[in-house]
Amino acid sequence: MRVQCADRHLDLSTPAIMGVINTTPDSFSDGGTLYRNQRLDLDAALARARSMVDEGAAILDIGGESTRPGAAPVSLQQEMDRVLPLVERISAELDVVVSVDTSSPGLMSAAAAAGAGMINDVRALQRAGAVQAAAASGLPICLMHMQGEPGDMQQSPHYGHVVDEVVDFLAARVAACESEGIERSRLLVDPGFGFGKTVDHNLQLLAQLANFSALGLPILVGLSRKSMIGKLLGRAVHERLPASIALALLAAERGAAIIRTHDVAPTLDAIRIWRAMEQRDC
Repeated sequence: MRVQCADRHLDLSTPAIMGVINTTPDSFSDGGTLYRNQRLDLDAALARARSMVDEGAAILDIGGESTRPGAAPVSLQQEMDRVLPLVERISAELDVVVSVDTSSPGLMSAAAAAGAGMINDVRALQRAGAVQAAAASGLPICLMHMQGEPGDMQQSPHYGHVVDEVVDFLAARVAACESEGIERSRLLVDPGFGFGKTVDHNLQLLAQLANFSALGLPILVGLSRKSMIGKLLGRAVHERLPASIALALLAAERGAAIIRTHDVAPTLDAIRIWRAMEQRDC
């Protein structure tokens, strides 16, 4: 399967790697690492982007609003100031699909004009004007499930049946997009691991990830360095690479089309070994 992302194509015939670049000072894993004197170092961010492309990332996901548990919202201007200069530089200098991780309609429109090839929205286009902005952009959109908002989503997550409820939510958001003229060929879905879910909810979603194939859309997963690893294994954020790779492989086996990760090269190596075994088994 190939997805048209502005002037680039994304090949999803095998799981694609999406590298994470946070331009925020407070993201849970790498917040602030691209800052110098309390300002985003654009050259350092571009160098990280180039490194991820060299390591095999097919997509780079650029975010300017931290969505870690307990995170406070940022203004649209802050978000645009953090994201747009990097989108412009990457689009001009690197051969890679640029995804913008945003819920803000204004940034969706500006990012599309700046060269972005995808919109990745943790709020599934539920903000006022977001569906319309996404539709007008012409870009593919990933719709993610989140219970609550980042500031409160992990306080007391509750579901009757987490898998069914997340599938039903995403199906409803797909229908809402279609009603605004967004073709299904432009849509992807993400169960939202860690966004308003307990460890047990996350494990249930991963175990039954194949259920999301009923939506008939590519599945994106983000499990890299998540707090569930810390809770299960007692590992600090910088010690979570082996478990992150294990989760990526489990997701790929269950149908994930895009793996979102902070660690491109080792994750891609693991996927390539898995694919070699899959092809031999055939």
